[in-house]
Amino acid sequence: MGVEPAQRADRIIGYCTNVHAGRTLDELKHNLRRTAPAVRDELQLDGRLGIGLWLAAGVAREIVACHGAADLSEWLADLGVEVFTINGFPYGDFHCRSVKHQVYEPDWRTPERLAYTVDLARILSEIRLAPEAGISTLGLGWGPWLPADRDVAAAAANLLRAARALADIEQETGVLIHLDLEPEPGCRLQRAADVVQLFERYLLTGTDDCLVRRHLRVCHDICHAAVMFEDQAAMLAAYDSIGVLVGKVQVSSAVRARFDDADVDAVRSELERFREQRYLHQTMVRCADGAEPVFYEDLPLALALAQPAGEWRVHFHVPIFLERIGPLHTTADRIDEWLDLVRDRPEIRHFEVETYAWDVLPASLKGTLARDIAAELRWLGTRLATGSCA
Repeated sequence: MGVEPAQRADRIIGYCTNVHAGRTLDELKHNLRRTAPAVRDELQLDGRLGIGLWLAAGVAREIVACHGAADLSEWLADLGVEVFTINGFPYGDFHCRSVKHQVYEPDWRTPERLAYTVDLARILSEIRLAPEAGISTLGLGWGPWLPADRDVAAAAANLLRAARALADIEQETGVLIHLDLEPEPGCRLQRAADVVQLFERYLLTGTDDCLVRRHLRVCHDICHAAVMFEDQAAMLAAYDSIGVLVGKVQVSSAVRARFDDADVDAVRSELERFREQRYLHQTMVRCADGAEPVFYEDLPLALALAQPAGEWRVHFHVPIFLERIGPLHTTADRIDEWLDLVRDRPEIRHFEVETYAWDVLPASLKGTLARDIAAELRWLGTRLATGSCA
């Protein structure tokens, strides 16, 4: 018997299917059929394999318009998988030649983002097994918008509309669905303080506070926190201070380069292997302990402009079980740190491994996709069950 995806009745782990292309429903099914059962076999599971489903906007519209959620639910059950969350961040084609900034469009100021999210919620209410599930979404949008007050207020208004739609779905179906805002380097929400400011200034206004706290939560991406050099205990305390829950944890690890006391040329050469054209790889450079890190919106910019000194953290999701990549380090230790923080927090129950960058990883870091995903889930399952020091 293998590592079950649900280590306890109130906790489940799985992998995010945004690692698979899915421009159409047929393509989505083809890629899931090719990989998910193989992952399940690798883990020797007796029960279902947990997955965080990703549906592009066009696929979600098709399912809703054709009332196809029930059929999809039956198909997923036959496949032996359990959907416990949906990744609602990438809206369009997440596997085209160059995604880069497109992944942040449309942002939360737009009706398109709201409609997409409500479509996902309606689908999720029919295909999940548990009475509670979440949808992660982008941290409002890319960049420091100007004028910030007007644009953030517009985004917040759509978030409130989404929360009311989720409340209606719960009343109709009995399923609690929460929308989990995901801070990310370079987004309007990139630190815990940004999340707190959004809730205190725009969402917790005294009118619908119970509804907001029930249906609007946080998606904590461990890689993103590490790239921003954030203290995870302080982040969790900040969310606790305003009564906002962590609805989902995205378990992920970043590339970490330490130039001090290292072969600078070797470190830089290894970083060059992570230069690729599909995804944005935001990079934070801290030249000395205690210094404010400098933000570069993509790794090639950092390589061109930053001095090879201090510590660099690169938003490139690498296999979570790796601690070293040649002369480079990873932030896998931050995963252990987070798990230790939340081990006795039963309300934090959804853990989604999100190594979406398998296709663009250097070839030496990957084997077969199913085997690698299974290795990540096994690594995480062991740590959740026994602690990182076992």
